Amino acid sequence: MQDFDKELEQLKREKAALQVQSGLLDNFVTLARSAANEGVLANILQKTLKISAELTGAEKGSLFLLDENGAVTDSILTRSDTTAGQRSRIIGSVLDKGLAGWVRHHRKVGLIANTNDDDRWLDLPDQPYSVGSALAVPILQGEDLLGILTLLHARPGHFTAETADLMQLTAGQIGSALENARLYTRVEAYSRALNAEMEKGKKIQLDFLPTQLPEISGWQIAACFYPARQVSGDFYDAFMLPGDRLGIVIADVCDKGIGSALYMALFRSLIRVFSGQVSLHGLSVPGSGEKEISPSGDFLNRALDAVSLTNDYIAIEHEEQSMFATLFFGILDLQSGSLAYINGGHEPPLIIKRSGVRQKLKATGPVVGMLPQMKFAKNQTHIAAGETFIGYTDGVTEALSPDDSLFTKQRFLSLLEKPAPSAAGLIEQIKNQLDRHMGNAPQFDDITMIAVHRLKDER
Repeated sequence: MQDFDKELEQLKREKAALQVQSGLLDNFVTLARSAANEGVLANILQKTLKISAELTGAEKGSLFLLDENGAVTDSILTRSDTTAGQRSRIIGSVLDKGLAGWVRHHRKVGLIANTNDDDRWLDLPDQPYSVGSALAVPILQGEDLLGILTLLHARPGHFTAETADLMQLTAGQIGSALENARLYTRVEAYSRALNAEMEKGKKIQLDFLPTQLPEISGWQIAACFYPARQVSGDFYDAFMLPGDRLGIVIADVCDKGIGSALYMALFRSLIRVFSGQVSLHGLSVPGSGEKEISPSGDFLNRALDAVSLTNDYIAIEHEEQSMFATLFFGILDLQSGSLAYINGGHEPPLIIKRSGVRQKLKATGPVVGMLPQMKFAKNQTHIAAGETFIGYTDGVTEALSPDDSLFTKQRFLSLLEKPAPSAAGLIEQIKNQLDRHMGNAPQFDDITMIAVHRLKDER
């Protein structure tokens, strides 16, 4: 019968320990899932102290977290009437000479049945609360002392050996919960710092895109850029070239994230440099000029050279990264409407008239940057008055709905059968249909478009 009673008592203690574990785990999961989860560790400390007090009938208590050097990193006291300075002195005193200090040194449960006859108890000056019995429990994870939980009661003999055994059983569960909370807090801090850096990266990347598209008499230019993540591998560009010509770029660097965003900036810069851009926001580039890059020169060859040189630089200088891009680059003669272009494996841009698509500017070569000395063919077309050039990335046609259905190229082309009469209107028309299709579905890929419309001659 005596053995049965012992087993029953042990089962009760184990049940209580499991209840503590369940309570702490539920609290931790709830906090971690909540929107306002910045105080996860502080809330777990508070919950731990509360559950321990309920389990043992303690009236007051404290919980200290320690680092590997034994210094207090976080703490909570049930006394709310103390200043920060008083709290610091209390913690320092009890961890030095008090019961908590004894537990820190011995790493054992400290039980004081009567504080009047135990020299481990430290009476603090002006202590407003009379303590009759105390219990302190080390919180261990393996050999590491994570913290010390101290429970107090005004009546001597309140805490017993059975209570000490119960708290020793629960200490492991408390340690796991506190360690998870501490790790979660570190991850959250790292995540916030990483997000801040990503936001900086996003701002830098946006600065690489045209802050203002060229305003050209007789032409309209519009674009949109919606990255799936904070940074993107897509990019578009439109910039003036000598001889009253316009460079037009739409491209998609392989992969996503920071790596593709960095290469996006490199591809964009190389195309501008190799195509012969001689001014940046009105500032002339030293040593450049229209005499050196003749406006009457072969701009078909200039487009070809820009893509070929960009391909070779990426493939040779960054061979180990195996980065490449699908890239369309065109040079538009703004007087005649002639468009010389190279399409390196990109989705075919379209020339559309009022009745729909007139021409698809299909690939004239492979993707750009994969291997050196790749061969690209040059081609030429014409944008007539009232017609529009539109380039896009595959994020448009492959946009997903909430039920995972694609927007599709067919649906995209159907929108061009009755295009809007302006570049901005056409982009907006497509964006509205994409928004309807995607609804609240997460964006899978970057969405980028650029449109160049030639106005009708009203004379």
